[in-house]
Amino acid sequence: MQCPKCLHDDTKVLESRVATDGYAIRRRRECQKCKFRFSTQEQMEILDLIVVKRNGERQPYSKEKLISGLSRALEKRSFTQDAFKKLVAAIEQEVSNFASGSEITSQKVGEIVMKQMKKVDQVAYIRFASVYRKFEDVDEFKKELKKL
Repeated sequence: MQCPKCLHDDTKVLESRVATDGYAIRRRRECQKCKFRFSTQEQMEILDLIVVKRNGERQPYSKEKLISGLSRALEKRSFTQDAFKKLVAAIEQEVSNFASGSEITSQKVGEIVMKQMKKVDQVAYIRFASVYRKFEDVDEFKKELKKL
């Protein structure tokens, strides 16, 4: 790990601890040259996962797309950055568990996202579900609200 202050390549890990409810590791580091101390965070990254879309198209899994969709659904909701990171980590863990081999359907990803969002913010869940499920009219929307 390179020192952010002097750019020296040799840093030492002083302390490691679990962060974000076990979904990340926080490391306290010190530069061996200038003695500058800083923290880094290590978290899971999904690699080599292909998402099969409804039309059959295959795309690499994109954490950025997940974050973008969640951000839109949670817009103007009281949701902390830490809670957001936990939500993303929980979704990614479940996506990894449900992927068969190196593929998962976009439908399964959407179901996982809705399940996790329903647990943390029901308004955001309805926002996400209304776009994901493409509600055609108000009656479909009302039915989903009644389920809650």
